[in-house]
Amino acid sequence: MPAPAPDSFGTLPDGTPVSRWTLTDTTGASASILDYGAIIQALRVPDRDGRAANVVLGFDNLPDYLERSPFFGALIGRYGNRIAGGAFEIDGTKYQLELNDGGRPNSLHGGTPGFGARMWEGIAEEVAGGSALTLTRVSADGEEGFPGELAVSVRYTLAHGRFTLDYRAETSAPTVVNLTNHAHFNLAGEDSGRDILDHELTIAAQDFLPVNNALIPLESPVSVAGTAFDFRTPRAIGARLDDPHPQLVLTNGYDHCYLLTGARTAEPRNVVSLRDPRSGRTMHMETTEPGVQVYICSHLDGSLIGTGGAAYPQYGGVALETQHYPDSPNRPEFPSTVLRPGEVYRSTTVLDFSTASV
Repeated sequence: MPAPAPDSFGTLPDGTPVSRWTLTDTTGASASILDYGAIIQALRVPDRDGRAANVVLGFDNLPDYLERSPFFGALIGRYGNRIAGGAFEIDGTKYQLELNDGGRPNSLHGGTPGFGARMWEGIAEEVAGGSALTLTRVSADGEEGFPGELAVSVRYTLAHGRFTLDYRAETSAPTVVNLTNHAHFNLAGEDSGRDILDHELTIAAQDFLPVNNALIPLESPVSVAGTAFDFRTPRAIGARLDDPHPQLVLTNGYDHCYLLTGARTAEPRNVVSLRDPRSGRTMHMETTEPGVQVYICSHLDGSLIGTGGAAYPQYGGVALETQHYPDSPNRPEFPSTVLRPGEVYRSTTVLDFSTASV
């Protein structure tokens, strides 16, 4: 496939132009990426009858991303998820971040604006069976309160029905890094008007992290066995949504980190599957990360109009954020998120799309 050329997606208030690249592959899939926030603006894949639909929530215009977006499709960093108190220590030095979690005493998704609202530099290229886009930026020492200058890149590759996200970062001083993408999936199509409660979800996880009122993990992981959090075999997301489990009540549905089988791995392994029975679209998710945050968009209320012109209902998407665990900088028992000079942060997540006849 030829290397894609960017097209215009509007202009920031300071006059900076925003570009969009659309990757294509030999299966008829396509992925549209913005250099603002490294946002996945659209991801179109065919159903069992060969009809393509956009399966990620988003907008068809830049102002909605600037003013209304709940992180739709954004690259999240430096630290995805929450850090309690917005503070952490490295080598005895304390760092204080912005508290930006809707009144909770946490730093969320790297602060304001975070990586998902920064400009990135893009280079596109042709690859076997598809195309790729590499986006880079340098986060200054002290940006959002984080130490160290961080040179970071993400490479999006679409080929043979597989959409791969490769992250890489290096730092000039000890810091914490936990990158992820905040795509919200609806395999029926983001313009279908349907929620995702009948989507069948499978997660290779024996345990999840219950949270307190501030949505910070409690002392220990809890087994999913015998609970509404058990997705070790395929189950409709909404099948047990009315279960009186106190964690479901606390978060108004699923908004929890699952501890994936195999923990952190050098190569991606298949740990999550999502299937829409009506369209036949299936997404297998592979990752090197030790956890996945599952969030079922309970905040949506029909007030946001998406790329295809449809209103997004409650539970209109599901976010599956591959990442390290929330509040890891303050939890020595969790896998470390500390990155030091001379080390290279690497993380890979693959979305493998297919269809089923029944």
